[in-house]
Amino acid sequence: MAELVEISKTDDGTRLLRWFLRKFPAMPQREFYKLCRGGQIRVNSSRARGQEILRAGDVVRVPPTLASYAVVPNKKTESGARFSLTDLEELRRCIIHDDEDIVIFNKPAGLAVQGGTGIRKSVDKMAAALFPYDKISLVHRLDRETSGVLVVAKNQNAAQVLSNEFQNKTAHKEYLALLNGDVRPPHGVIDNYMTRGQVFDSPARIDNGTGQRPQRAITEYRVLSSAGGHLSWVLFSPKTGRTHQLRVHSALSLHAPIVGDDLYGVDKKLDGALRSLLVTNNLFLLAYRLTFQHPGTGKNMTVRAPIPDFMQPVIKFLEFKLP
Repeated sequence: MAELVEISKTDDGTRLLRWFLRKFPAMPQREFYKLCRGGQIRVNSSRARGQEILRAGDVVRVPPTLASYAVVPNKKTESGARFSLTDLEELRRCIIHDDEDIVIFNKPAGLAVQGGTGIRKSVDKMAAALFPYDKISLVHRLDRETSGVLVVAKNQNAAQVLSNEFQNKTAHKEYLALLNGDVRPPHGVIDNYMTRGQVFDSPARIDNGTGQRPQRAITEYRVLSSAGGHLSWVLFSPKTGRTHQLRVHSALSLHAPIVGDDLYGVDKKLDGALRSLLVTNNLFLLAYRLTFQHPGTGKNMTVRAPIPDFMQPVIKFLEFKLP
């Protein structure tokens, strides 16, 4: 029996052929056009030609003969591990925005952005499986422990344009974080030098076993709310992109590590109610908002990520607000 599928907001503006290829990656294009000619594929009950632009709310008729093409072969990472079709569907549900040039994910905490030895699941590998007819390229990154907005390019031109934006710092990034401590002053700019999780006041060569000179790291911050001098709800805007920059600046410059940071954090006393709410293995750091110029349209675009499930009880309990 044919399935009637309503087009979601995520798929608004997608061509019919591309929509089918995403859902049935093993389907030959000739089979798609054959079904269109035979009236088996329809949009809003009308015969389809294949190049229609879908809009949210449209209803697409999917013939039952395509079911066999929905099976996505397991993809191997460098370690030989595999991710599953369920993994792919979970990532698909994380899509915030999708068009011909880019796809934007609300990356969950704990998911690696880039594959490598020993990494079973990563955004780059799974995005390539979700969009097999696009050229997937990473243009910026988030730590595995960090959740939130992640933009991925779907063609070479988009990758080049976006890479230039992030390198030239014209893309504006904002993060929300819950810090374990009372941040003073409540707003300011951290401007120092970093290397291997350490901060320095000057770029003078440090004998740290690597021979590397510390790199400048700049972060603007603003305390949005605080809780009894124990916790601070902070909006960060990094101006540079050093490894673990916000985590290091929180712990070593503001002396208030991000909650859940087992690398740079220290155990600080909290009352029973707060301590019970904060029992989690997740890092309370969210890539909350990203503003950039769309590589296809040239228009400014701002994307926000929702507060993750593990953060919501704490934010609600403390009555913290979003900026």
